[in-house]
Amino acid sequence: MTNLVVGTAGHIDHGKSTLVRALTGIDPDRLKEEKARGITIELGFAHTAIGENRVAFVDVPGHERFVRTMLAGVGGIDCVLLVVAADESVMPQTREHFEICRLLQIPRGIVVLTKADAADAETRAMVRQDVAELVKGSFLESPDVIEVSATTGDGLDTLRAAIVSQANGIERRPVTGSVRLPIDRAFTMKGFGTVITGTLVSGRIALDDELAIVPSGRRVKIRGIQVHGTAAPFASAGQRTAINLGGIEVGQIGRGETLAGLGTLCVTRRFDAAIDLLATTKSLKHGARVRVHNGTAEVLARISVAGIAPEIATGTRAFVRLRLESPAVLTRGDRFIIRAYSPPVTIGGGVVLDPAPTRPGVRSIEGLQCLAAVDRRASRPESEAVVAMVTAAGLAGMPREALVARAGVAPESTGGVMASIHLQGIEAVGDRLVAARHLDGAKDALVMLVTAFHRAQPLSDGLPREEARERVSARADAGVFERIIDDLKKAKVLVGADRLALASHTVAATGEDARVKAAIASVYAAAGLKPPDAAVVQAAAGAPAVMVEKITAVLLREKVLVRLDTLVFDAGALHALKNEVRGMKSEGGGQATVDVAAFKARYGISRKFAIPLLEYLDRERVTRRTGDARLVI
Repeated sequence: MTNLVVGTAGHIDHGKSTLVRALTGIDPDRLKEEKARGITIELGFAHTAIGENRVAFVDVPGHERFVRTMLAGVGGIDCVLLVVAADESVMPQTREHFEICRLLQIPRGIVVLTKADAADAETRAMVRQDVAELVKGSFLESPDVIEVSATTGDGLDTLRAAIVSQANGIERRPVTGSVRLPIDRAFTMKGFGTVITGTLVSGRIALDDELAIVPSGRRVKIRGIQVHGTAAPFASAGQRTAINLGGIEVGQIGRGETLAGLGTLCVTRRFDAAIDLLATTKSLKHGARVRVHNGTAEVLARISVAGIAPEIATGTRAFVRLRLESPAVLTRGDRFIIRAYSPPVTIGGGVVLDPAPTRPGVRSIEGLQCLAAVDRRASRPESEAVVAMVTAAGLAGMPREALVARAGVAPESTGGVMASIHLQGIEAVGDRLVAARHLDGAKDALVMLVTAFHRAQPLSDGLPREEARERVSARADAGVFERIIDDLKKAKVLVGADRLALASHTVAATGEDARVKAAIASVYAAAGLKPPDAAVVQAAAGAPAVMVEKITAVLLREKVLVRLDTLVFDAGALHALKNEVRGMKSEGGGQATVDVAAFKARYGISRKFAIPLLEYLDRERVTRRTGDARLVI
């Protein structure tokens, strides 16, 4: 048995609810106000069996003030009934509802002329012509416009047959995918507690399943399931269902949220997309505030136009980043509608390219090119779309677990997708996926950067590691950058830890640098255990202070000089000191001690030099402090 979700669309008072009631025997208008005013205000629901098919109907309001409610109802339907009254023809909400269905790419539909008994043949022919002009070139273009009268019953069997035909041709929704059910109603039922309803877009749910309400993240447990008003042990993708939830109060949940598998959907505050602007609207400026409708949710957002254009021209397609004012649940390939902030009219729609982009922005030619590349692969095999998303992320990469939540890959398909994207040049680096070409490009850039650093600072032993990461790509994931360095070290191209240098690089002073280096080393060697101050060193070197500091740093790295606290000593003098102090044991018959006063007197130095030197001897395990004296080890 095929499950089909059919939604209505059309202008107010064109007979949508009456048509649903005639087809199902169920009145979709459930509110007292709806019955009193004779108009649909909220979403209405009904169901019936037509042949071997179980058909659920979602009846939407036709008034322009309730378009946001209509949008919450049409997101999960398989087929739309575009309802046009034979005695009124195409009206404003007919057009807007049609454009919404077209932008959402609802796969199938039927045009229904209601109230056929209220118009003569000539009028009906004119209305059919108006409808034909409206739907020309769209998914609804068909010579088979069905005329019905809910009052007399004429045409209802023909419509039922058309619905069966649509059911036979629909593509089955993915039962094996992640659980996703946008919530269109939440209420309390006496004796049961919290109940939600919606269309299960993907996956399968069963009694006692533990799931989550997103974006809030609250965990819930399924206590009961109804499909077409009958209790069921499970529900599958494509079915409208009512679900009794445990672990949550009705005040904690509502339309716009989604029932989902734990950790399987992406909650985001920005996403990249391709959008189509209607030809009947004004151009859309960069930075404009808009309303984004996806599933049953409505979120305010700001538009960033990819590239450098200041606006999106009327009737054109563009790539954008939408920055949301509150979190939303999205996945790659989702369709959405954009409405103006004020007045709230439909201005376009689009498709999600990346629900959680890691690139810092799209206001550049490079940003535009990246989104265009993702869009080109969006309709290709799943692995190609993932490759495009990972490539667009650059060295930031994409977390491996994002294959499900962000790229929309079914959990059971991740192994196959991983194998496929590896063959297409995607590398697994720790827990992230990165395009091999970005890794290779970063390696080349790093080698060029270190080479340039050596040319500029030949006396330095390498480029600081963090500076290298910042200059190659500040956005590079830490693990990815480590992989780049490790690969270059294994290839014997780079060496170093805190500083990175070419394996072939040697620090060699020439010309003036060599003269100054020799002079500095000489003045420290001559000073012995009484290191000179900075002025003396600079005078001996005959060079600017900056140059003296730079070359002194080289001598320290080469261990010609040694820094003890704030003082710098000649390494040879310290080596001689260690040997001489060790020799005190022989002088003392195998045991020797030394205190500060004796040490100062022996070497003719002040306390300023004696204390750092004695502490140095302790660290070098030449002496060990015992009270005020030191024992020669």
